[in-house]
Amino acid sequence: MTGDTPRGSDVDPPRSPGADAPRPAGAAPLPGPAVTAPRHGPAAAPPRRGWFDVRWRQFRRAPTPVVRAVLSSVGVAAVLGILFLVYDLALDAGADLPGGDLRVLAGFVFVAAVAILGSWLTYLVVPQPGRPGVRSKWSAALGLFAALPIAYLALVLLFQVVKPLLSALGG
Repeated sequence: MTGDTPRGSDVDPPRSPGADAPRPAGAAPLPGPAVTAPRHGPAAAPPRRGWFDVRWRQFRRAPTPVVRAVLSSVGVAAVLGILFLVYDLALDAGADLPGGDLRVLAGFVFVAAVAILGSWLTYLVVPQPGRPGVRSKWSAALGLFAALPIAYLALVLLFQVVKPLLSALGG
């Protein structure tokens, strides 16, 4: 721009013809953005939450489909985990089972079973978002994504916490 033309915020916005004309009493306000006073000071923005506060809030307000998916996978992992732990303790006690020591294979079967059964149960209990009563592949995928970490967490809990506790109690 050249000459004496003002720039930036110094320029008044264009006004419609007759905007300064007197208005009748009781007339509706003119359409357009409401003019509010700028907010300054501590009330200008909500306070920033810390990392732990944000995570705690997310934990307390978890979406219902996610809670159902996690709980169905935890239930499957708990039942199958107890069976796997009993098998492992029996082998440690010297039981002569058919097939010998198949703990590694049993671990793979445990993870696969938790993933498959957790996905299937989630498919049954979680409807597709936005379509109540409709089951879809989305529900099964949610179950799979919940089941895999839960299966590995269950293995860690069983063999790093529960089994040593049982061994300490049993002598």
